[in-house]
Amino acid sequence: MKALVLKEYNQFSCEDVPMPEIGADEVLIRVKACGICGSDVHGMDGSTGRRIPPVIMGHEASGIIERVGSGVAEWSVGERVTFDSTVVTRQDFYSQKGVFNLSDYRRVLGVSCAEYRQHGALAEFVAVPQSVLYRLPDGLSFEQAAMAEPVSVAFHAVNLIPSEINDSAIVVGCGMIGLFVVQALRIKGCGTIIAIDLDPSRLDMALKFGADHAFRADDPEIVEKVRAVTRGRGADIAVEVVGITPTVNLAINAVRKGGKIGLVGNLSPKVELPLQVVVTRQLTIYGSCASAGEYPACLDMIAGGRVKVDEMISAVVSLEDAGTWFDRLYRGEPGLMKVIVAP
Repeated sequence: MKALVLKEYNQFSCEDVPMPEIGADEVLIRVKACGICGSDVHGMDGSTGRRIPPVIMGHEASGIIERVGSGVAEWSVGERVTFDSTVVTRQDFYSQKGVFNLSDYRRVLGVSCAEYRQHGALAEFVAVPQSVLYRLPDGLSFEQAAMAEPVSVAFHAVNLIPSEINDSAIVVGCGMIGLFVVQALRIKGCGTIIAIDLDPSRLDMALKFGADHAFRADDPEIVEKVRAVTRGRGADIAVEVVGITPTVNLAINAVRKGGKIGLVGNLSPKVELPLQVVVTRQLTIYGSCASAGEYPACLDMIAGGRVKVDEMISAVVSLEDAGTWFDRLYRGEPGLMKVIVAP
């Protein structure tokens, strides 16, 4: 089969590789659409340590079941499916509690690190356990279904943060996940939603998707502006979707006393935290990892039009051209959001 292989850091090759073998509880999927995730783009240069070559990346995907293992009874060849990016191989303490995203045996498709290598879906075929499969609603395209993974990440983060109807919220970082967070906050019943980013085009999209205000992150009066539209107190909730010291600190400083901050972004492995601000203002910080069971609801919301994904898709490209699009995303080409690969 053909696959896009990261051969060396920043070097891709579309080449023939062996067809994946499936175990008794696995299925082989013919990939119809696979999104290029920001974590793939950030990882292609080796800076994250989670895309060690050689590896086939890709974990936001959908397709058609091509073959099923001997122990698979509830799935059939020809079904249209998507699948969770998190592969759990054993029923450990966390999996049994329904938080398999925290499993000690968790692997992520398309990740290669010191602990494991799990080839992903930027290929004609991929093998996954039946336990992570989800059927596609009628009328949902493969490209739309490939967006279920980032949508589920956004809703998982928002669901983790306790909130009340009409709470005010800020979203720091309006890349794709951040824009889905804006939509999730609106669906959850938040009142004033404030989008913060450096890119004016992303701020415009945030307003389109439900934000009430959009502020530039480099505005020296950003915290005062947030307080001005939140009754002088600061936001009830902040969701940080970047993961660097300045944006984490902005989220912390822009919430009210007793406020809550959800951390989704993790571009940096470590950030400096204003500990005294967190302690003396009695703030609560929630870390959010991937998703844990939100896929079915997210698929239904995409299919029903409650969550908008089409506007996020910048291009649908071939497997052969995908390496070039990785380079364009890596360079931060203006206007590019989600690129979908159709093997």
